[in-house]
Amino acid sequence: MRSRPVLVYDGDCGFCTTAARFTERRVRPRCDVVPWQFADLDALGVTRERAAYEVVWVTPTGEVDGGAQAVAKALVSAGGIWAPLGRTLLLPGVRWVARRIYRVVAAHRHRLPGGTPTCAVPRRPR
Repeated sequence: MRSRPVLVYDGDCGFCTTAARFTERRVRPRCDVVPWQFADLDALGVTRERAAYEVVWVTPTGEVDGGAQAVAKALVSAGGIWAPLGRTLLLPGVRWVARRIYRVVAAHRHRLPGGTPTCAVPRRPR
């Protein structure tokens, strides 16, 4: 069993990689930050399709959250000034809005700074 949560992102996406590096340097969540291309997805209980579709947070006990929920959990784990923001993103009304914003950003990540055509998000996994 892992002792730390894992934040899994798309290492082929320039925008995602930039966001992950910023998160590691400035936010400093208490987790391992790993591109899905180098993660043992089977051991994490995450499909390749899901990892390509959204950032994923996996707890040491195997609970999996994706998208805005994963971002919120990473912020909470960082503590300090980031934790209240993460807890706010987990509130029912805010969570709904955060989910929508996350999906818009993810759908257009290939157009954002650092993004390339390879950053385009695949269709939602079934």
